[in-house]
Formats: sequence, structure tokens, C-alpha cells
Amino acid sequence: MKNVLANSVDRRSFLKSGLAGGAGLMLSNSLPHFAVGQGSKMNDLNVALIGTGAQGQVLIQACSNIPGLNFVAACDIWDKYNLRRGVGILRSQKHQTKPYTDFRELLEKEQDIDAVIVATPDFWHAPITNEALRAGKHVYCEKMMSNTHEGAVSMVKTAAETGKLLQIGHQRRSNPRYLYVKENLLDAHKLCGRITNINGQWNRAVSEDLGVPRRTEIDDETLKKWGYKSMHQFRNWRWFKGLGGGPISDLGAHQIDIYSWFLGANPKAVTASGGVDYYTSHEWHDNVMAIYEYDTASGPVRAFYQVLTTTSAGGGYFEYFMGTEGAIKMSENPKYTTVFREARAPDWGSLVSQGLIKRKGEEEVRPWEKPKNTAVDVRETAALDAYEVPVALDKYIHQPHLENFFNTIRGEETLNCPGHEALQTEAAVLKVNEAIDAQRRLTFSPDDFHA
Repeated sequence: MKNVLANSVDRRSFLKSGLAGGAGLMLSNSLPHFAVGQGSKMNDLNVALIGTGAQGQVLIQACSNIPGLNFVAACDIWDKYNLRRGVGILRSQKHQTKPYTDFRELLEKEQDIDAVIVATPDFWHAPITNEALRAGKHVYCEKMMSNTHEGAVSMVKTAAETGKLLQIGHQRRSNPRYLYVKENLLDAHKLCGRITNINGQWNRAVSEDLGVPRRTEIDDETLKKWGYKSMHQFRNWRWFKGLGGGPISDLGAHQIDIYSWFLGANPKAVTASGGVDYYTSHEWHDNVMAIYEYDTASGPVRAFYQVLTTTSAGGGYFEYFMGTEGAIKMSENPKYTTVFREARAPDWGSLVSQGLIKRKGEEEVRPWEKPKNTAVDVRETAALDAYEVPVALDKYIHQPHLENFFNTIRGEETLNCPGHEALQTEAAVLKVNEAIDAQRRLTFSPDDFHA
């Protein structure tokens, strides 16, 4: 489903203001040469998709409304299921897509490819990305960059050596609502005052492991060739060490990326707790809680994050930035996005009159319907005034990030999440599992965040 652009914002004015592409503008002065396209105005780009499973198909959907793309090839080792479905979808969209089961063969035979999208399990991201970059292709790689810090570092180095673009799939960085909040409410107007705390979560209910449709099994020799012990491991790779990083990588990485991006700082330390609390067939922790410590230009910030896979309770998935004068609750789901004003904050009337924020639900509550008994216990802080962010997304959630990637290839933009920046998030996320195993507070070195 597509979200609907908020009616309260003139989208054309918003786009003209440069806010929708603001991250590219913000980064343009600091990006190394390899993060900018070659100035080509190619109308059509030849694209290959490596990994046509669930996430690959999500990216196919996101690309379906982007003009000027020719998906000339697709690759997946599960030819009886993933590859057949992925190629079928692409051909139904009028692409002349050739199927492959080995990415090396694809890169060797498809010489005219401009870009490669990598949506395989995490432990294959670095090997595939590095080979594609060395073959002269620009790469859009899903997060995590790799299941290891060394793998992520290798990708940044290869991109620098080849001069090719490397965009990592932290798609919130291209979401117009996130860009708007960061650039206007946080950076320009300091709406929260001094941010002192962050709270975030992504909880999911108990679910069964993925099974295998009848007569689609991959033979043992092929599984072993590509690093899997069984079809069960292949289908549920996210839960196995050496293949993925567990839910802190799958879900938490998206949100922890926003912590550092909004703060403009990397964490200095992390403490974490987690374990295999429920599932008997998993290796990675199914419930994780982490506390990050940041030093920012405004002062210290402590950030809590939890990802639970044994309950969906907790009120949705969000990143909640709390400060001395206000708080901003962000989410890809617009219904969870709200701005709150502390009573001590300067009046926000001018921001409302400018259309930068909108009082939440003001047209729904009539004066005679407002509650009369508003007194609170003297020990309790009164409820905060709530406001809306007048910007939403009218596209598939991955589409703006992919558009940014392809437009950068054409020389029209700069990457919103180049590999060298994504490496900083990878380091922060991967350290959580280390902290759980160490059962103590771990500190970061500046070298952790650079290739």
C-alpha cells in the first residue's frame, strides 16, 4: 500500500524548496569523489537484481514506478521458487529479464549493466558487492552491509578504489518526512531544545520458522556451495550466526541508523542484554535491549533500543527523540509520528502559522468536547501538547532511496546513504551482539567508524 501525502502541505512547494533531496544537499560538501555520479544524463539504466527473495521482491515493487530502468538480469540460487517468482514479476512489467543462479556468471555475461541491486542474505553482501564494483557496476546493497565489520570495511574500500557508487539500503534517509524533521524541526529550529534521551523499538509477535514449499528444495550440494547446511537454515538464515546478525541487525539497524543521523554523532559506548529466550531452533538472540551513550555538541545523550520477537506489544515501531523543550516520535508509519511540546518551551505559534507543524487533531476536537477535569497529581507532569508533521510519503517506502541512487548515477543528485556513512551504523549495530556476549559495557574506537 502507498501512504498518502498530507493534504496540509503543498507538495510542489516542498519539493521546490529542496527539502525532499535535502540529505544530498547536506552531504554534498563532505562526500568523497566516488559518492557522486559521472554527470551522465542516461535516460535508461540497465539493472541486475541479485537476490529475488522476499526483500528482492519488495525492491522490485519499489522500482516499478521509477521510469528509465531496464531489469536485464536477475539471480537467485533458489531457481525453483525465488528466481522463478522474481523473474516472473519483472517480465510481467515488460522487462526482458534473463535468469541466473550464479552471480559471477551474471557479472561475466551481462557486460552492459549499469547498476546492481543486492538483496541476498547478509553474509553474501560484501563478496557480491565487491565483485560487482570491480566489474564496473554501481551498487545498491541492502543493509546490513555485511554480517561482519571487516566485510563492511572492504565494501567501502572497494567503492573508493573503483570510483563506483555504493548506496546502502537505510531507506529512512530518503524519506521526505525524516528529511523534513531533521533539517527543519531539529537542525534549523532546534524544536526539542537539547536532546537528552532517545527511545526506540521494533517488536514482533511470535512466529513460526519459514518452511519450504513442496518440490522446491535445493539439493544439498548447491546449499553447501553457497554456505548453507540445510534448507531450514537457508530459509531462516537471519537467525544463524555466520549468516546474519539476528533481529538487532534485521530491524534495529534501520532505527539505530536514525539515532546517529539525527544526532550527528556516533556512540561512544554500548551496554546490552539479550538471549535466546523462546525459540529452540535459533542461534541469535530473539530479544535484545541496548543502551547507547553519545557525546554530542550539545551534551551527552543516552539512547535505549529494544527489539523483541516474542511480543508485538509496546505501541508500534518508532524512534523517539526527547529533549528539554520538546520531543519528536518518528516512524515509517505516519500514524506513530508526533511532535510534543514541553510547557516550558517557547511558544510554537509562529511555527504553526508558517505551516512547519500542525496542532494534532485540532479540527476534530470541538471546544465543548474538551475534557473539563484536567487537573493532575502535583508529582505528575501535565500531558504535552501534540503536533503533526505536515509531510508524508506518497510512494513505496524504498522508492525514494532507490530514486536517489539512480539519480546519482545520472549525475543529478548525491547519495543519501553512501557506504562510508553506512559503515558507522554497521559498527554501532554489530557491537550490540558483542556487548551481549561480553556481559559488560563496551566502548567504541574512532577507527570502528572508518574504513
